[in-house]
Amino acid sequence: MLMLVNCSNCHTPLQLPPGAKSIRCVLCQAVTLIADPRYAPSPSASSSHYYQQPPPQLQGPSPYNHAPSGPPPQAHGSKRAVICGVSYKNTGYELKGCINDANCMKYLLVNRFSFPESSIVTLTEEETDPHKRPTKHNIRMALNWLVQGCQPGDSLVFHYSGHGSQQRNYTGDEVDGYDETLCPTDFESQGMIVDDEINVTIVRPLPHGVKLHAIIDACHSGTVLDLPFLCRMDGQGKYFWEDHRPRSGMWKGTSGGEVISFSGCDDNQTSADTSALSRIASTGAMTFSFIQAIERGHATTYGNMLNAMRSTIHKTDEHEGGFISSLLTMLLTGGSLGGGLRQEPQLTASETFDVYKKPFSL
Repeated sequence: MLMLVNCSNCHTPLQLPPGAKSIRCVLCQAVTLIADPRYAPSPSASSSHYYQQPPPQLQGPSPYNHAPSGPPPQAHGSKRAVICGVSYKNTGYELKGCINDANCMKYLLVNRFSFPESSIVTLTEEETDPHKRPTKHNIRMALNWLVQGCQPGDSLVFHYSGHGSQQRNYTGDEVDGYDETLCPTDFESQGMIVDDEINVTIVRPLPHGVKLHAIIDACHSGTVLDLPFLCRMDGQGKYFWEDHRPRSGMWKGTSGGEVISFSGCDDNQTSADTSALSRIASTGAMTFSFIQAIERGHATTYGNMLNAMRSTIHKTDEHEGGFISSLLTMLLTGGSLGGGLRQEPQLTASETFDVYKKPFSL
């Protein structure tokens, strides 16, 4: 059972993994000690209930200090990406298409949008380097690397294909009362990555002139970056911006940069892992429809992109059907597979704009 504790310095709610004796806050970097008579803090620490310590050093080479194959990423490279494909091999909730999604997205970024291979960190279970596997720690490190040292003119991409879920929010900053989460390979022991942390790590620090795109192919992923605005679009393409800013007044936007996120479905929906789209191999329905929209010339504006993605998935729903990978949601929430909600890709952003006038670009 996962616990929530408040940071002893800034009081931000933190998700505590089972058995942990301390936890570091991603906001203020303070380390909160968990009460345990066998691990009493020193007198100097007990007066303030927290202490500062340097981050733990990784053993061996890390992809965040030494990029995969080739020279390290430029400190202020104009294009940079993190790609995560999590398949949960040899588990009851294994996904078949996530590695394909990661490989296809990397190919798209390199060959269509000129991202240098040396500036892309890919995390999958096929990697032999333990630092390049999609564990909670490695995904956290990769997201920090993604925004580190970014400057005006930089274009950043975060792509995730894997399981997503929800957990009850206790701070009152979620419209539906739930936080959205991503599930690393070790989520059962280390916990899930919560939308609040993702927002703090890659959204809020983004300076003026930097653009970040997130492509999240997971269940319950509509607002997984906790962005302030969601583009609510109907079947005819008419839309309005839904305000998701917390009632508490907490800022969920950037420090002047721009963040736009495409996600596989709404917060209360599940995403498909299916071979019905490619007819060759399993893929995430959202990743496939995203890449297909670009390849077929629909990537003119963000509105056209979203409409093209939805059209692809709707046609598949009507004619082929697809396996909705909601087994993990069942296990985590005690729900059932009944009811089969239709998957609707979503668009969220750090600021509102005219989706039919703003050109799409990565």
